[in-house]
Amino acid sequence: MIEILTSGVALGVHVPGLLLADRIREQGGQVSVSVLERLMPAKTLETTAQSKLAFHRDFRVAMAGQKLAGNASRAADPAAVAALYAGWEERGVTRFIVFSGFWLTLLTEYVEQHGPVEVDICHVDSVVSPSFQKVGTPPYPVRHVKLADADAGTIPCSIPVSRDAPIPWANRDRRLLVHGGGWGMGTYREYAAELSTVGFALDVVAYEKQDLTSDGVRYFMIDPDWHPWLDDGYPPFGLAGEAFEQRTGHHGSFDLCRQALAAVSKPGGGTLLDSLWSATPLVLLEPFGAHEQRNADLWISLGYGIAFEDWARKDFAVEVLEDLHEALLKAEVPDYSEALL
Repeated sequence: MIEILTSGVALGVHVPGLLLADRIREQGGQVSVSVLERLMPAKTLETTAQSKLAFHRDFRVAMAGQKLAGNASRAADPAAVAALYAGWEERGVTRFIVFSGFWLTLLTEYVEQHGPVEVDICHVDSVVSPSFQKVGTPPYPVRHVKLADADAGTIPCSIPVSRDAPIPWANRDRRLLVHGGGWGMGTYREYAAELSTVGFALDVVAYEKQDLTSDGVRYFMIDPDWHPWLDDGYPPFGLAGEAFEQRTGHHGSFDLCRQALAAVSKPGGGTLLDSLWSATPLVLLEPFGAHEQRNADLWISLGYGIAFEDWARKDFAVEVLEDLHEALLKAEVPDYSEALL
């Protein structure tokens, strides 16, 4: 039995965990997902939701918050933690796959109480991300699994977002997908205004209703009342003003990414996954911290992405994006899920 440990604070951590669980189930494996925030008191969750809204509204606040964030597991309710440990023991969990470093503190306690287990630390980003940096090296053996490796300049393995082949270039809309990751962070809104003047139709993922304008852009949203700790599914997603759909198999925004000429976004780890499996190039905006800058550097070095400023200097040429798409089509990457069964 495999237990995947994610955190709802970052959809770029949580959604890859859900994707891995689905790919394991498709091969007949037994797996479940635990979300760190489900162990938190209601007041803590309320503060978390408020922080995310503040991070969306001001990227400078988000950057400062990332530096100041402490070990979230220390806010966990002891009774909820004890119940979780009992559930793991009852279900016979033999392998843990950790997507957020804050779980490692709790796993240390579990190993002390119940004995050794197999632990994979799955790095979605191309270098060690802040949550793992803050907790340090655990006092038990772990295996590090890298979905991207900035130091080696490679993609050692990956988690398929979908088994479907990428949409051919000639069949794609002349549209760009513009977003700020799962929580709508970064400078993407300012760049969307510029891109709308150079001949592209835009799909923009808005985070709250006040982001919507009547400028002819097609807006999509994640249900603002949904949080990862509320259910086991992907974020309910849809065209703004219409009913949200909770997609199965993968997250709803990936369908837009597959159809686009490029995704314009900060370089989060989850965004790299979407780019790889849709063969959709990335136009890279300001990163959320040093680890995302390394993600951007890797994608550019592999020929899968381009900095916004560099694309602008090439007059936003579609041919530049097509070359990046062709490079992505040639990527041959092992499937991490297959190595677990």
